[in-house]
Amino acid sequence: MKYLQHYPQHIQDQIQTLIDKKKLTSYLQKKYPKTHNIKTDKALYSYVMDYKNEYFKKFQVSKVIYDGKINVISNALGMHTFVSRVQGSKLKSKNEIRVASIFKNAPEKFLEMIVVHELAHFKEKEHNKAFYNLCTFIQDDYHQVEFDLRVYLLHLDLYGKLY
Repeated sequence: MKYLQHYPQHIQDQIQTLIDKKKLTSYLQKKYPKTHNIKTDKALYSYVMDYKNEYFKKFQVSKVIYDGKINVISNALGMHTFVSRVQGSKLKSKNEIRVASIFKNAPEKFLEMIVVHELAHFKEKEHNKAFYNLCTFIQDDYHQVEFDLRVYLLHLDLYGKLY
């Protein structure tokens, strides 16, 4: 239950019951019956830019890709990078978002949660109250989807692919 360690014990017990009764797969499939169709880096870039343009107009995103090197085990589902460079008398910034490749075949809600999370880091660097308020402003069910994504990761560890 490494992905659910910081949740209350009664929540962990509920998930353990689903595992014991072999109902974890049906729980996830009922809630998230299909995957998204955003399979290429180009499609992912377009998807991210739609959110960026709606909620983060002043920030520029130079690169968005699926990255096979991101290790979910170290709690990274996606990554954002911010690089500042001096060009002449101006300061240029470059923002990149990388999403773990395992989310190519995941429900769109999970991808949306990761994108919202990484975009929110452009405005709020730390995981603080303002950061999570921003996430829930953009995706109102952010916390539930984050929990379900952690259950999905647990499913991947126990049983392999869901879809």
